[in-house]
Amino acid sequence: MFVLNPCRMDARVLREAATLAAAGHDVTVIARTDEAYAAAGEREARDGFEIVRVPVAGGALRWLLLARVPTRFRLELRGWVRAALRRPPAGWLALAGAVLVSPIVLAFAAALAVVAAVTMAVPPFRRAWDGVAWKLQWRVSILSWSRRAAAAAPPADFFHAHDLLALPAAATARGRSGGIVVYDSHEVFVEAGANARRPAAAKRGLRAIERELASQAAALVTVNESIAELLGGALGLDRVVVVMNCPPRWDPPAAPERRFHARLGLAPGTRVVLYHGGFVRDRGIEALLAAVPWLPPDAVVVLLGYGPLRDTLAEAARAPGLAGRVHLLDAVPPDELLGWVASADVAVMANQPATLNERLSTPNKLFESLAAGTPVVSSDFPERRRIVIDDPDGPLGAVCDPTDPAALGAAIVGLLRLDEAAAADLRARCLRAAHARYAWETQLKVLLGVYADLTGRPW
Repeated sequence: MFVLNPCRMDARVLREAATLAAAGHDVTVIARTDEAYAAAGEREARDGFEIVRVPVAGGALRWLLLARVPTRFRLELRGWVRAALRRPPAGWLALAGAVLVSPIVLAFAAALAVVAAVTMAVPPFRRAWDGVAWKLQWRVSILSWSRRAAAAAPPADFFHAHDLLALPAAATARGRSGGIVVYDSHEVFVEAGANARRPAAAKRGLRAIERELASQAAALVTVNESIAELLGGALGLDRVVVVMNCPPRWDPPAAPERRFHARLGLAPGTRVVLYHGGFVRDRGIEALLAAVPWLPPDAVVVLLGYGPLRDTLAEAARAPGLAGRVHLLDAVPPDELLGWVASADVAVMANQPATLNERLSTPNKLFESLAAGTPVVSSDFPERRRIVIDDPDGPLGAVCDPTDPAALGAAIVGLLRLDEAAAADLRARCLRAAHARYAWETQLKVLLGVYADLTGRPW
């Protein structure tokens, strides 16, 4: 398997790898080092498989990329010089060569600083930069990691690429040793995050790359029916299957735990409204904070996770009207998460309809909440409504317009106001749905079926 992240918290990748290893297969995950431009890789044994973490770049390219971060560059350079001085004569010769090329590196760093300052200050330049930045990143960083990742991969029957950024590595590895490529797209990549906001020409370029690379894949695996239909048609792949991001079956403790109450010192009757996951744009965290005035006085909002918006959210939580009603907690390890989610009264995932990918998404937190028996309030998107409202056993929570704080607040209040018997019935219904339809044990059969079909032998 290939994934261009450190693979420490990626639940889908870790779950698939552990499942295949438990089924008796040799599994290696080729990931990225925690620090993208680390000097060396590392290996980790985990749950019956191995993770090999590979730096994005090495040699001169690594130093050129490091030059974009002057503080880090100086620290790395100082350490390298000290090590070189301790290794005569080879280290001294390398140091002499570095002295000769250092003016080029320094000039490159200065040029990057000037370009960055100009492009950020002048809107037309900034838009032009957005149009070419993806291509530079693809050629310099992503393809560099792909070559290194493919070289680190052992020969295999399958090369399973997680998302578009890992697909070049899988295709390169297949070209070296044969085997079958499986493309596991966790989202509509070209319409997700920063990509969704790139100029149209840049998005067309990314789509063309995805089509070309995906043509080497024998199957597409993705996370829900809407994305399967969209990507299957766009990429021209006939074999498309859905493997949802569901955790394994789990039973909450008979006596409900109140972990948030214990951690935060909350009064016994306090109701907990939970957001868990990445602190990033478009996930509806700001909308949830805006909905706090509509919540009852005995309810608090807990944000459990990590990400670039953490400082911004921490500042917002101290604002008048939110202080004491909004709490931030760091993310917990994946094997502890369900216990925390089960300690909440309601789980909220008010993703904003800012991008096509968000509108089609069925996030991990949806299935984690159901697995914990915690009712959900979700954006009223088609895939979410199908799961939350149209469940054959009855609704598993509520959906609403995620752009309207009053509507979001009303949906949350509707669940918090259920009497004790109705609330218990709803939690039991969530758990039954998770066990029957949204458990990894069910999704596992689909994944293994893909491998069995492609090899003609049981998996």
